[in-house]
Amino acid sequence: MIRINEHYKKLQSSYLFSSIAKQVSAFQEANPDTPIIKLGIGDVTRALPPAILEAFHAGVDEMGRDESFRGYGPEQGYAFLREAIAEGDFAARGARVDPEEIFVSDGSKCDTGNIQEIFAEDIRVAVPDPVYPVYVDTNVMAGRTGGFTDGRYRGLTYLDATERNGFVPRPAQLEADSESPDLIYLCFPNNPTGATATKEQLNEWVNYARKNKSIIIFDAAYFSFIRDESIPQSIYEIPGAREVAIEMRSFSKTAGFTGTRCAFTVIPSELVAWDKSGGEQRVHALWNRRHSTKFNGVSYPVQRAAAAVYTQAGRNQIRELTDYYLQNASIIRKVMTDLGYSVTGGEHSPYIWIKTGSDSWSFFDRLLNEAGVVITPGMGFGSNGEGFIRISAFNHSEKVEEAMDRIRKALS
Repeated sequence: MIRINEHYKKLQSSYLFSSIAKQVSAFQEANPDTPIIKLGIGDVTRALPPAILEAFHAGVDEMGRDESFRGYGPEQGYAFLREAIAEGDFAARGARVDPEEIFVSDGSKCDTGNIQEIFAEDIRVAVPDPVYPVYVDTNVMAGRTGGFTDGRYRGLTYLDATERNGFVPRPAQLEADSESPDLIYLCFPNNPTGATATKEQLNEWVNYARKNKSIIIFDAAYFSFIRDESIPQSIYEIPGAREVAIEMRSFSKTAGFTGTRCAFTVIPSELVAWDKSGGEQRVHALWNRRHSTKFNGVSYPVQRAAAAVYTQAGRNQIRELTDYYLQNASIIRKVMTDLGYSVTGGEHSPYIWIKTGSDSWSFFDRLLNEAGVVITPGMGFGSNGEGFIRISAFNHSEKVEEAMDRIRKALS
């Protein structure tokens, strides 16, 4: 008799955004004449920039000729893309990352979920609260937690991100714990709160991880929205981070690749974990083995398109693209602030985190039913998200303006 993985039974009924989609679908079916504007899920709406589209077409054309056709590519990614990433994203910021330390993939969602499987089943995991649900759910699936009680899973260490600390958890929260976490998830600019971390704040985490032999998973999916040069875009801008941190990045929000699929993970050569006998193991080698075994690589045309991000034309065009969404964010911030709500994010992030002071799912229902606007209830990101909502800046400007006009009328 074949049996299931019992840990899946601990998961809540469905993934957050699947739950939202079902409720929106039900509302649309019951109200077919009400046009809905979606500012919930972080999906981009504008077309691929011209330089990227041109490279994409060129890559497809190469695949149509015998002399330039490519079959299986390197699982880790083509050298031309890895070299462009190392130079354009890291060396340009004074951070050392070698091309061989970069693993190209089809999405950071996959990487943040898959990376935990190379570590022991009984490690202690720390996640922020509120948090991107994938960090939590994939560790539940792996059996690293107990059951779900009072909005949290037993066995996980939750790092409180609240108004009091500016939505940036600090290692000091862990001082009272008898055991330090082994794997620590951080995301900046943050999803869902939009908060950013300073170099001093990230330095605290790097020092903590070095002291306690922990590893940090640093999700930098939204780095391209940072406009203040003093805010670090990579954790490798922090001294010592190469010894304790894995960084993940995506082209999804940077260059509109949500439907094209391309991302990458950086694992420095000096990063180590330990086996049960206390021997050091290179994490790079472990992930390379996992990646080579379970992944066949991103398609050649997509990688050609991603490499175009690092051309001068590509840089200019994606800057215009991210500026566009940040302008949307400023519209959302202004309306919600004018309505008297406390607002975080939206300045170096496409997400705006809004304190409503009321049940977040009820607020979601209110905006859906009274304004025809879809947002994300904060409770879906963790217990500290109760009393908050997240509004995404990813939509066309005219839709954002219309949505905020509807919200203004519904909440006035």
